[in-house]
Amino acid sequence: MPKVELRSNESQEQLLRRFRKSVMKSKVLSDVRRKRWHIPKSELERIKKKKAVRRMKRSQRRFGN
Repeated sequence: MPKVELRSNESQEQLLRRFRKSVMKSKVLSDVRRKRWHIPKSELERIKKKKAVRRMKRSQRRFGN
């Protein structure tokens, strides 16, 4: 779990913003969401392939044919 300490002359809002940013960088929430339900390996592989196809299509559109 990310940990932040209050700096001198820092408001509570700034501290909270820094904490949220550190949580996003550490990917704690995404891990919790992913582990909430059991997903079989075959399903994970299918999802990864689908994402890869979308990435390739997007890059081809971006850089032209």
